[in-house]
Amino acid sequence: MAVSAPIKTMTGDSAGEYSFEASDLVDRKAAPVEGAEAKPLISKQLLHDACVMYEANRRVGTMRTKTRGEVAGSSKKMFRQKGTGRARMGTKRSPIRVGGGQVFAKRPRDFGYRLPKKALRLATRMALLSKFQDAEATVLDEFTLTEPKTKPVVQMLSAFGYGEKKTLLVVAGENPVAYRSARNIPGVAVMRAADLNAYELLHKKYLVITKEAMDQIRSGEMAGAKAEQAAVEAAASEPATAEAAA
Repeated sequence: MAVSAPIKTMTGDSAGEYSFEASDLVDRKAAPVEGAEAKPLISKQLLHDACVMYEANRRVGTMRTKTRGEVAGSSKKMFRQKGTGRARMGTKRSPIRVGGGQVFAKRPRDFGYRLPKKALRLATRMALLSKFQDAEATVLDEFTLTEPKTKPVVQMLSAFGYGEKKTLLVVAGENPVAYRSARNIPGVAVMRAADLNAYELLHKKYLVITKEAMDQIRSGEMAGAKAEQAAVEAAASEPATAEAAA
C-alpha cells in the first residue's frame, strides 16, 4: 500500500511528493489468507498500551499519607469502655475520627514499567504511519536556518496550515538551531529521529519531518537499532577474543 505526503520548503512552496510503501514502516508478518480480510497495519491496542506505559513512567509517585501510628494526638483511650451510655471509642488517632490516621496509608511508589523494545519500536512506526495515512504529516525538504530565529519557524507552520495547533518537528540529528528556534512556540516540540516515540507522535496533532529524517527512519538507521547491533556484535566477538588470549 503506497503512502504519500507533500514535500515543502520552509517558505511553504511545493518541492514534490514523498512516496513510500507502508510496509517500509510496518510490515505484515504473514500474507492474509485468500478471501479473508487483510489485517490492519496499525494496532490500536498496541498504541494504547505504549501510551499508557509512557504516562505511567511520567508519574512522580511521591504521595504519602499517615497511618494512625503517625498522626499527632494522644494514644490514651478517650473514655471508659462501659457505663457512659456512648459507643465504644478508642484513641483520637482512630481512622474513623476527624484528624485520625488513614487505614491504608499511601506510600511513595514507582509506577514505571517497560514494554518489550520490539513492541515499542513497532508502536512508534505505527504512530508515524498513521500520521501519513490521516494526512497530518508534511515532509520538510530541508531545515535551512543557520542561526536561531523563531519568526521563520512560525511563518513556516502558518504556510503549512498548522498555525497554533500542536505540531511535532522531527529532524535527522542534533540540531540546536531548530530546537532554539521552536522552543518558545506554544504547542511545538522538536525531536531527533532517534528519539521519536509513539507517545509524542500521538499527542501532537500534526507532524513536520525532514526528508533526511524520514529516509533515516525508513532505512532503520535509528540510534537504538545501531546501539543494539553494536552490542550484539560485541557479544559475538567476546568468545573469539577469549579463545585467542588462551
